[in-house]
Formats: sequence, structure tokens, C-alpha cells
Amino acid sequence: MARTKRDQDKEAKRDEIVAAARELLVDEGYEATSMSRLATAAGVAPNTIYWYFRDKDEVLVAVLDAEFSARMAEYVQLQDTDRTERLLWVANQLQRVSRLVGTVHSRLEKSPALEAWHARFHALSEEMLWAELHQAGIAPERIEALVKISVFTIEGLL
Repeated sequence: MARTKRDQDKEAKRDEIVAAARELLVDEGYEATSMSRLATAAGVAPNTIYWYFRDKDEVLVAVLDAEFSARMAEYVQLQDTDRTERLLWVANQLQRVSRLVGTVHSRLEKSPALEAWHARFHALSEEMLWAELHQAGIAPERIEALVKISVFTIEGLL
């Protein structure tokens, strides 16, 4: 079914809110970003945000989705680069969003939406790391342990 102008306008407004939230949450963090401040940055009335998002955690999930999609598009472009260079790139990207990583981990027990996002993120990132290790010639029986060690190490550093 074709989308109506109203649906397109609603999607564009949602995207504007997410873009403003991305900037605020990445640069300043979750706690420093009030919904009122987000509304001002997005150029909307505070109550307008609640037409698009149930709560602040739902905004955060939209930001995480947008960040992950953007980083994945960049990662795909790196497929012809050295494996070590890709790994360092991933570590740098995680460092760049370390405030978001910390927020996700601190809010997991309070937010089913974040818990679900976190589980999907881990499943996909662990699958990608598994594939990288497999392509590097690591024996399949060793990969699972290496993936777990890598994930715990990275999360611990962040």
C-alpha cells in the first residue's frame, strides 16, 4: 500500500527527533538529555515527542538502531581492509558511543525495550565476530570461547 503524505511527514518528524536525540545522547549522555531539551533541539513541543515515542527509553532504542545502522553501513565498506584495521575501527566506534553503552547496561533491568535491543545487538555482533574469526582460519571449536572472551573484554573496557 502506498504511503500517504501524512505518513511521510510523520516519519520525517520522527527522523528529526531521532537525529536530535542522537546528537544529544552521544555527546552529552542519557541523564543530561531531558525530554524537554530534546524537544528544543528537535524544534518541537515537548509533548510532541510522546506522539512518536512512549518514553525516553524508546527514544534511546531508536537512537541505538540509527547508530548501529550507520556503523554497519560503514563496516561493510571496510570489508576489503585488513582484519586488524577493522577490529580497531570497531573498538573506536564503541569508544565513541561509550556513554550509550554505559546507559544501556545501567538500564537493562529497568527497561524491557533496552533489554531486547541489547540481546539483539549481542547476537548480531557475536555472529559477526564469529564469522571474522572463522575467516581468519581459527578452528571452529575455539571460536565460541574466543568470542565470549572478546565480548567480556570489550564490555569491561567500556
